[in-house]
Amino acid sequence: MKAVARAHPLWVAYIVHRLSGLALALFLPMHFWVLAMAVSDPGRLDGFLALTEAGIVKVAEFGLVFLLAVHMFGGLRLLALEWLPWRPAQKTLAAGAAAVSFLIAGAFLVQAV
Repeated sequence: MKAVARAHPLWVAYIVHRLSGLALALFLPMHFWVLAMAVSDPGRLDGFLALTEAGIVKVAEFGLVFLLAVHMFGGLRLLALEWLPWRPAQKTLAAGAAAVSFLIAGAFLVQAV
């Protein structure tokens, strides 16, 4: 019975929300480190920012924006689950949230390239 429950799309949405939150939490210290460079050593920051022109960094930024969007829409889905009456369309809303997240991240990637 557990295998069937874990194959459910809402279980997958739950796992994606948790993993995106974990990945964002792991990214945050690096982000603060780069912000600290802006204050303490602007020359070093310029060198670091030159790395952001690499293609792999652009792909990583796509991933970051995707994680942010997935986490935001997953949180909105959880709020809807708590405050709104349950409907069978919850699976469709979860899939739609993932699709919108991918579109937002894709638009960011196209603009960055």
